Amino acid sequence: MSTVRVMAHITSSVEYGIHCLLWLVNAGDTPLSSRDLAELQGVSPSFLAKIFPRLEKAGIVTASDGARGGYRLARAPERISLLEIVDAIEGEKPLFDCQEIRERCAVFEGAAPDWATSGMCAIHAVMRKAEDAMRGELAAHSLGSIAAVFARKAPGEFFIDVDEWMGERARSKKPGRPPKLPEPSS
Repeated sequence: MSTVRVMAHITSSVEYGIHCLLWLVNAGDTPLSSRDLAELQGVSPSFLAKIFPRLEKAGIVTASDGARGGYRLARAPERISLLEIVDAIEGEKPLFDCQEIRERCAVFEGAAPDWATSGMCAIHAVMRKAEDAMRGELAAHSLGSIAAVFARKAPGEFFIDVDEWMGERARSKKPGRPPKLPEPSS
């Protein structure tokens, strides 16, 4: 039986990770700190601090140190699939972990007959097919395609406001005191 790469339930870590990566798309070559990204999204910096090393290990982001350090995309957003991001953050855990319950049926009184255990369990087969479809759909979409949808949906002023907020963060000399997000332009 071949080894199949599969994933577990997709957690909020993936959602926050993708949102952070979208901000990196918008930032271009300007590195953004995980702390600033966490505060921008209203989540704990320690939460994102666990996600970014996984993204870096997978070659999705690169890190730079120093006062102006942070994270940048390691390659073009069109070359980063959502499947890569999910696998980097969640790891390769099965969506469905077949327990081979069919082998333990009390009616068999000992070893299960070959007819009951030969081949893949029908339940497992359906779950694997569903997971393959999900993985295929995630592989078909890139960070760039999601960023394009986001860019069409959000008004241009929003990106300006975020850039100003990030700039204020970079200029701020008082750590731990986030600047106020500007009011949306009318």
